Formats: sequence, C-alpha cells, structure tokens
Amino acid sequence: MLRTFSFVTSSILKHNVLQTALLFAGVLFLLLFVSACSNITKPDLPEASLSKPNTVMASPDQSAMQHTLPDTILNIMAVGDMMLGTDYPDYRLPPQDGKALLAGVSDILSQADITFGNLEGTFGTGGVAEKACPDVSRCYVFRMPPRYALHLKEAGFDVMSLANNHARDFGDSGRLLTMQTLDNAGIKHSGLEGDIAQWELKGLKVVLIAFAPFRGAHDFLDLDYVRKTIQSLAQAHDIVIVSFHAGAEGDAYIRVPFETEYFHGENRGDVVLFAHTAIEAGADVILGHGPHVPRALELYQQRIIAYSLGNFCTTLGIKVTGKNGLAPILSINIDQQGRFKSGQIISARQRRPAGPLIDKRHRAARLIRQLTQQDFPDTGLEIDAVGNIMVKAQVKAIPAINRDNIETKSDKSSLDSVK
Repeated sequence: MLRTFSFVTSSILKHNVLQTALLFAGVLFLLLFVSACSNITKPDLPEASLSKPNTVMASPDQSAMQHTLPDTILNIMAVGDMMLGTDYPDYRLPPQDGKALLAGVSDILSQADITFGNLEGTFGTGGVAEKACPDVSRCYVFRMPPRYALHLKEAGFDVMSLANNHARDFGDSGRLLTMQTLDNAGIKHSGLEGDIAQWELKGLKVVLIAFAPFRGAHDFLDLDYVRKTIQSLAQAHDIVIVSFHAGAEGDAYIRVPFETEYFHGENRGDVVLFAHTAIEAGADVILGHGPHVPRALELYQQRIIAYSLGNFCTTLGIKVTGKNGLAPILSINIDQQGRFKSGQIISARQRRPAGPLIDKRHRAARLIRQLTQQDFPDTGLEIDAVGNIMVKAQVKAIPAINRDNIETKSDKSSLDSVK
C-alpha cells in the first residue's frame, strides 16, 4: 500500500512539473511574438480610408461644400412683369381685392427654392406722381395698395426686382416705400443702387442683383460697372443671379436684335452684350424682362439666359392681348457651381379680369422654343413641344457672335402661327 501511494504521488508531481514547463514555454513564445510585431512599421493609410461611405475627401484647396457625393440642385422659378392693379390715376383694382389674382399659379410658384418676379409699379397710398397724365385712359403710372404685397407672399414669391421704368412712378420716396412694404411682407428685393437680395439655401450663399438703364438703378449701360459689381458679388457668394429690365417694348421687338436698342428715344441697351459680360464676370443665371413679350433663351458657358419673360400678371393696366398676354413661368435647376442642368417653361396666359392661368396648349413654351431656334440656333439647349428644357448631349463650340451676319427681322408668318 505504501509503495502504491508513493508511486501515485511521484506521478502527480512529475505531471505538474510538465504542465508548468509547458505553460512557461507558451507565455515566453507569446511575449516574443508580440515584441516582434511591435517592430513592424505600419503603412501610412490615407484619411479617406476612415471616411464614412457617403462622403468623399476634398483636397485642402477644394470648397468645403464638396463633402457630399451628389451635386446640390437649386430650383429657381422666374416670371416677368407684375402689376396687380392700380388706384391711380383712376380705380383699376381686381375683383375680391386681388385675393384670387394669383390663385391659378400659386401651387406651382410656391414649390421653388427661389421664386422671382419683376414688380412693375409701386406700393403706396399717396405721394406725387413723377409723370403727368393728361389722358387718363393712356396713363402708365401704377400705384398698388400696400396690402397687395401679401398676395405676392402667399403666392410663393421670395424676391422682386425694383429695377425698371415704373419703380419711380412716385419718385424716390415711392420706391423707398415699396421696399419697406416688401420688407414687411417678408419679400426680398433689388433695384435701387446698393440694394441686393441674399440667402443661404442648401448650404449655398446666393445673391440676386437687378439692373436697368434707368435713374437710381444698378446701371445696366455701364458695362465696366456691371463687370466689377458682379465680380465682387461672385467672390463672396456661391450663386449669383442677375436680373435686367431692358430692350425695346412690344410685339415688334420680340426678336433679340444683337445690338443696342432704343425705345421712345431712350437707350435700352444691348441685352446680349450685357448678359455675356455678366456671365463672364461670374453670374450664373440671367433673368430678363422689359419688352412685355417673351424672347429667346440661350445657354452661354453652361449658364442660362432668359432674354425676356414677358408679362405675367398685368391684367389691369398693361396690354395682355396676343403675345403680350402669354405669361411663361421659367423653372430651372442649377448645380452648386451655377451650371444649368434642366428646366421647364410652364405656359400660362392672362385673361381679364383674372390673373395668369395655366395654358394646356403650351403657347408660351412653343413661342420661346421657336424664338430660341431662330435667334440662337447653335445654343446648347433643346426645348420640346411642352416646354421641357434639356442640355444637348453634344454641344458644338460656339464662336464669337458676328453681329453683322445675324438676321434680326421677324419671320411674321412663322411667329404669328403661335397663337
């Protein structure tokens, strides 16, 4: 029995010694392995490998706004001249005090990131008119009740141009009162020299400035001033929108003339030269109005130009028959660099005493399509029969315009077919 016990005890001791030796050897091997790994040089991995899958790395000189993969798309809607009714020199105000004047288009206008129009007149309740009106039936002096500014806001308007030949119908005080009235309604404005509209939308700094060849406005005719002003704005903003009120007026001036225009002895400027100068200085969108009829569109350096958006809501004081009654809504999409991506001409039409109503026959779109093909046949835009605007897949290099070789006379037979 004693021998058996000694044998078992000896076996257990030998087994424990063996286990201890194996454990010590394992620990020693692990320490040696860790030490060897710590001497291996780690590769320099770029920080992009640690980025979230929905972001991209920007080089130090790139804008911080480029942190997301998709381009930011800004939708802008623009219309032409608006005069909602006047109580001077006689009483020409719309039914229901104008509450339903824009009801037929407000659902569309309120969808845009920015909705723009040209306010053709003043807001006020008194004052002295700048123009004499010996014949009341032919008096083009407009004063809208200040409460009508709320109709613009409720319809979706964000900004109005006050650079036009009616902004001073009641002098400088009338223009200042109009600016104050728009401020009270929460609508931005531009027109008086030094007055610009600014936003921050979708991470972008946006500015709008309105020009005109009329007293007190940002000077449309001084191209050196235009260039320097837009360059300065472009340095401080991501998107620069330029509005202008220029060109001769009426159906006879529906074609872009590629030269300086005059109307009643006034120099109304060269709209193509102005628009190209503005884009070369840094403008991204050009919105024209003034002729009271629509004109062509152009794509220049990937930026959109509307040479005239015609009338939009002018049923009680400005002619609305024929092409003067066409009321296009231009809807455009631009990327974060200001480049035109797509758009649509939404056709509307004015009929007294109502305001603009959607036109299912697409007459405004068809007319602008035809004018664009005639005046800018080599532009990079494709407009279909219902007003969709696309960038042509392959755009030819467009040489400098030779103004001597451009036909400026209207093709009456073809243009009159758009009725």
